[in-house]
Amino acid sequence: MPWGLRPLPGPVLIMAVCYTSSPVGPYLEMAIGEPARLGMRPGWCITTMVVDSAESRMGGKLNWGFPKQLGSLVWNSDGAERELRWVERDVVIRGRVMGLPLPMLLPVRTVQRRGDGPVVVPGRLRGRARPARVEVDVPEDDALSPLAGRHAGLHVAGMRLLMRPARQPVGFASTLRAPLRAPEPALCWDAPGRLAQR
Repeated sequence: MPWGLRPLPGPVLIMAVCYTSSPVGPYLEMAIGEPARLGMRPGWCITTMVVDSAESRMGGKLNWGFPKQLGSLVWNSDGAERELRWVERDVVIRGRVMGLPLPMLLPVRTVQRRGDGPVVVPGRLRGRARPARVEVDVPEDDALSPLAGRHAGLHVAGMRLLMRPARQPVGFASTLRAPLRAPEPALCWDAPGRLAQR
């Protein structure tokens, strides 16, 4: 957990995302989020994130403090099954879609540590959600090995994820917008795609 943030109890968020378009073009992403708080503000702290786009990595790190790293990611889609593989670490997230899709609109808040200090990142996610069975394969000697196994999850089709500018916490209940750190096209993120999560 980054300095200045405190862990909270709760489930870990595991995401495998195929962005078909974004301000920096299409790319793949695997991310792990842990429940955390910044002061009194709860949210997800993204502690592991790998992408296959250098532009996405730059924008994510500078604008929102996401710990994005470049890696080789392979996406497979076969009928009701989806799979994302992180080649360098041999981590695989595999999901099988079930049930009928329902519209979903969720507020999203992450708490991160950016280069200029801790920030709160508000956003929202919408799409068509269906239940999914998710299986995570991780080598035994990998730091992510506690996540291995089967989990309940969601498949979100037609996903649109909007991340707003980061805010720096001030006092008990207010925030001020943090300085913007990167130029367009990575400044705003409103990207359609598909999401599998625990």
